[in-house]
Amino acid sequence: MADNGVAARRAAAGLLEQVLGEGKMLSEALGAPYMLRLAYDDRARAQRLASETLRSLERVDRIMKPFLRKPPPLAVHNVLRIATYELCTGGAAHGVVNDAVSSVGANKRTEKLKGLTNAVLRKVVDKGPEEWAKLRVPRLPKWLRAPLAQAYGHEGIGDIERMHFTGAPLDLTPKGDAKALSEAVAGVVLPTGSVRIKDAVQVSALAGYDAGDWWVQDAAAALPVQILHPQKGEAIIDLCCAPGGKTMQLAASGANVTAVDSSDRRMQRVRENLERAKLSAELVVGDALETSGRYDAVLLDAPCSATGTIRRHPDLPLVKDGSEFGELIELQAQMLSHAITLLKPGGRLVFCTCSLLPDEGECQIEDLLAIHPELEIDRDALKRDGIEDAWITEEGGLRLRPDYWAERGGMDGFYIALLRKPL
Repeated sequence: MADNGVAARRAAAGLLEQVLGEGKMLSEALGAPYMLRLAYDDRARAQRLASETLRSLERVDRIMKPFLRKPPPLAVHNVLRIATYELCTGGAAHGVVNDAVSSVGANKRTEKLKGLTNAVLRKVVDKGPEEWAKLRVPRLPKWLRAPLAQAYGHEGIGDIERMHFTGAPLDLTPKGDAKALSEAVAGVVLPTGSVRIKDAVQVSALAGYDAGDWWVQDAAAALPVQILHPQKGEAIIDLCCAPGGKTMQLAASGANVTAVDSSDRRMQRVRENLERAKLSAELVVGDALETSGRYDAVLLDAPCSATGTIRRHPDLPLVKDGSEFGELIELQAQMLSHAITLLKPGGRLVFCTCSLLPDEGECQIEDLLAIHPELEIDRDALKRDGIEDAWITEEGGLRLRPDYWAERGGMDGFYIALLRKPL
């Protein structure tokens, strides 16, 4: 069967150009007009190729380096990167090389480099696959690796990087029975009740999608609401709610949910997700720091570095440089202080971040408890199915890492803590 992947390969190289050349996140680059014009299968293939090439970028560049006297223009370099990734991971040499040469030749600014492209990739065909297997697991850039190694040790950061390189399966949060859903979608039920699908699938084609029987949500991301343990009829506010997975969990519990997000565009996605799942919440577009009222519970999934999601977003460490950390940490502290004012006496607050950095988790709660000794951290709330004692931290929060459940496919990095306000 012929390999007709030229459109997907060209699009994938374009995605790399936006990420590595323009500093855009891949999720943003996927909205480019040339991507939206592609057929669904080509679009999915381009996204996968770009994502896996970025995940493997250290290996890809090391394989090519001996065959390049100097780096070619970025557009050509990215075509070579996509092709090298494919050639080293089982791609058909003839189709991959031909498409790469054709892509370089189709651009007037780069057509003179067709010969170089062909020559480099012929060498990759000969030597690449064997060398690929010898290379180390790609490492995080120093700006991120250093603080994580300090937090988790060199063995810990190595385990985390292995899971980043492995990538992430697809997790679903069921609206109803997890076992029935797992049978319908050929998945497995995880110890915490999420349903995991290991093979690549088209999400919208899965059983129960149109009926709203489930939503996509990493198993780690589903735990904050489980720990909050919402009750029917409770008044609960979900601050920074987009894309809405936790809002849907809260709504499915029967709680009266107010969901807040500062972005109208992101809130539209929350609205669509709720409609598909046939769930309801009061949606408020506005600044979380300006919210008012009194609630039985507050969920604060605070803006953060998102360093816990790198196995799903391998572009993140390539686009960011850590310069925004200080600003985010200050914002989290402000939001925590404000969230406390929204609690009724005896109310509970779940604070969480999809970050691996203790400054965005453990340290925030330690600082908050030092300022507000009247607050109580609830360790008993963490005693739930699937949560291991070793994950509970000194101050009483929950630290999740990508290398936890490694044999099952890992999980996103997260920090979660539940605080109670006195009566």
